[in-house]
Amino acid sequence: MRRTRILVAAFSLAAGLLAGTPPAPAAATSAPPLAADTYTWRNARIDGGGFVPGIVFSRTEKNLAYARTDIGGAYRWQQSTKTWTPLLDSVGWNEWGHTGVVSLASDPVQPDKVYAAVGTYTNGWDPTGGAVLRSADRGASWQKTDLPFKLGGNMPGRGMGERLAVDPNRNSVLYLGAPSGKGLWRSTDSGVTWSQVTNFPNPGNYRQDPNDTSGYASDNQGIVWVTFDESTGTSGSATKTIYVGVADKDAAVYRSTDAGATWTRLAGQPTGYLAHKGVLDAANGYLYLAYSDKGGPYDGGKGRLFRYATATGTWTDISPVAEADTSYGFSGLTVDRQHPSTLMATAYSSWWPDTQLFRSTDSGATWTKAWDYTSYPNRSDRYTLDVSSSPWLTFGANPSPPEQTPKLGWMTEALEIDPFDSARMMFGTGATIYGTEDLTKWDSGGRFSLRPMVRGLEETAVNDLAAPPSGGARLFSALGDIGGFRHTDLTSVPSMMYTSPTFTSTTGLDFAESGPDTVVRVGDLDSGPHIAFSTDNGATWFAGQDPPGVSGGGTVAAAADGSRFVWSPAGTGVRHTTGFGTSWAESAGIPAGAIVESDRVDAKTFYGFKSGRFYVSSDGGATFTASPATGLPSGDSVRFKALPGTKGDVWLAGGAADGAYGLWHSTDGGASFTKLPNVEQADTIGFGKAAPGASYQTLYTSAKIGGVRGIFRSTDQGASWTRVNDDAHQWGWTGAAITGDPRVYGRVYVSTNGRGVVYGDISGTGDTGGGTDPTPGPTGACTVGYKITNQWADGFQADVTLANTGSSTWNGWSLTWSFADGQKVTQMWNAGYTQSGAAVTARNASWNGTVAAGSSVAFGLTGSRSGTENTRPASFKLGDRTCTVA
Repeated sequence: MRRTRILVAAFSLAAGLLAGTPPAPAAATSAPPLAADTYTWRNARIDGGGFVPGIVFSRTEKNLAYARTDIGGAYRWQQSTKTWTPLLDSVGWNEWGHTGVVSLASDPVQPDKVYAAVGTYTNGWDPTGGAVLRSADRGASWQKTDLPFKLGGNMPGRGMGERLAVDPNRNSVLYLGAPSGKGLWRSTDSGVTWSQVTNFPNPGNYRQDPNDTSGYASDNQGIVWVTFDESTGTSGSATKTIYVGVADKDAAVYRSTDAGATWTRLAGQPTGYLAHKGVLDAANGYLYLAYSDKGGPYDGGKGRLFRYATATGTWTDISPVAEADTSYGFSGLTVDRQHPSTLMATAYSSWWPDTQLFRSTDSGATWTKAWDYTSYPNRSDRYTLDVSSSPWLTFGANPSPPEQTPKLGWMTEALEIDPFDSARMMFGTGATIYGTEDLTKWDSGGRFSLRPMVRGLEETAVNDLAAPPSGGARLFSALGDIGGFRHTDLTSVPSMMYTSPTFTSTTGLDFAESGPDTVVRVGDLDSGPHIAFSTDNGATWFAGQDPPGVSGGGTVAAAADGSRFVWSPAGTGVRHTTGFGTSWAESAGIPAGAIVESDRVDAKTFYGFKSGRFYVSSDGGATFTASPATGLPSGDSVRFKALPGTKGDVWLAGGAADGAYGLWHSTDGGASFTKLPNVEQADTIGFGKAAPGASYQTLYTSAKIGGVRGIFRSTDQGASWTRVNDDAHQWGWTGAAITGDPRVYGRVYVSTNGRGVVYGDISGTGDTGGGTDPTPGPTGACTVGYKITNQWADGFQADVTLANTGSSTWNGWSLTWSFADGQKVTQMWNAGYTQSGAAVTARNASWNGTVAAGSSVAFGLTGSRSGTENTRPASFKLGDRTCTVA
């Protein structure tokens, strides 16, 4: 139903790899006042779905941790709920590249401070330069310093690091390793200004593929990590000894012993490898290094682990296996700060039969593995892996030994032991974060338990969305790398992605408007069919048959009654069929590569668009005729849809800043189009349930209207528009797809390029997407704890714990309170909320409404404040019952 974006690399399992490359943004203009509505925003839960190249624990404050993604922003760990909170949703359209995070650093002196080095591509795909973001409130808000070069959060080598580091003795000093031959950079004012360390001798020279003319694989991966030896400094003075990792197989590690005044290559170091990680154990005086022959995160055929004695300069090969026995590189290096002789590493690039985790408790002298062969191909695992919270992580596979499902993962470059808790460890994969809270069982002969620790972190790139008017499915999504999902409950993780066949990326989908049990999807697959059908509302699927020449999914359209289909695949021309694709006939009169859609009333009418021309078929897709309509966008960055319920009512969005750009409407089946004068730019168009009292469906678009980029809603056929997102909820690039919900007025589903599917409801409507509303006013006693966890000049963050101290179970809850100092909730997680004046009502989400006697539930919020006071609420009510305040 929608078109795919341009793909930047042909690898699977890492959403960042296959993310689209959005077009260059137009220059910003001044913004007059716009009508706006207050919305509550959530993710349609998938939990993960993309590559997590970095996990950073604070070494100063317990339970403070961050994760970075290659295209989906950064996250902070919320210990009370064991979820992740997104930190970069405020990144706007014009700076979409800043959703790619190449490095994170938590301030080791002032834990409220955190830094992020952002930028997605170093080549021309990203029109924006790199930047360093700094926050004094743990990522709730940011200030930015632009850099004179680009950064590559989604470039080769992005799993190495961390490239950004804060001096643990003088935290106003930061270092940043740059790619593209730009060298080493330093800030002495807490990240406000940056200058190049001109005396650093080596900017790196490793390129994944020097012959890549796109500049993607041929970029110099540069300076890849910075590590301070905190034992060589005192509080308030700069650390003297600093180690820097360089993407150079002959000179991978440099050191300064005079706080960066001079630098030398470490003598005696291994050659022929890249040092992915450099982790220092200052207690024992060891620098540990994980080496690979490639930059990663998906390649690497050989690797070694080395230990460098900082006092004597002695190098020791501590690799757990002989080089001849590796088919992977090493990364994911971490030291247990409670027991510094304990360290772990990963075989990050090992895909078959699985990745491997290595553990040593004697500084690398001996090692054990997460799994071993007993008698090949049988395995003995030191762990259990429970993916019941994210069941799709099995990928529907049924492999033969020694493969297992679910796997431990792949692209495992991020692995960290909690510096305050030896039993907790997390590691990132190309699809999720796994973690354990009983890691020390490894050493006592038991089996430690792994499970996804990824809730709240959503990292899928969305190509298409469709919300059917009836049936069990609330939403169909077409995603990069993991295919897509059928959501019957937006607040629950679906059991499996689409299978039979399982596409690496789904590029388009559609359903029959008058019979939405019939669904079709198309996508990319290394070998096998590129089209699949369902006759039970997407619950099960069967493969169609490709016509000759198909190389990719393209776009597809289902007839209004499901009797026929039109498909525009990659690699060949447009085709049409009756039935379910057992044979295809070529469509005449329409060029290859056209975007295709169906009329939502007339089963024989289909539409197409290519290079500024609109095409119409009235014979089921057999022949198309070019419309006489003129003035449409000349390029192919266009999306269009036909309105349900009215034949020939078509809306078209798209264009480019140097040509026609906006939103067009046709009421005569595309014979003519009228451009809406009040829409400056538009990239998507979708429809949802009509507003109360209205007969025409509600329009939704990702657009620029009144000088403002945002998500807009119109209830009067585009005559006026209301912005429904705000500056805190922008999600970078949202130009792939949008749709309203035909069953819930006001609900809109928005595609993102790395933050998954976000959906919004008018605040206070109560429907969270789970199919049932919470039941307010449970009976029984209650206790509330309200803790302000952080505050700044104009805002604050708080955690709320609600305990059931009565004798009966609650099945839904509604907690109310009033603020005394004009505070206003700006975001709430693990609960829905409304606010009227000072009065706030928090209601359970669909998954935490049941609270047994003696149990509790927790949620959190951020808020704004205008005065110096931030008084805690004096009282709380659960329905009509006043709770005890703890």
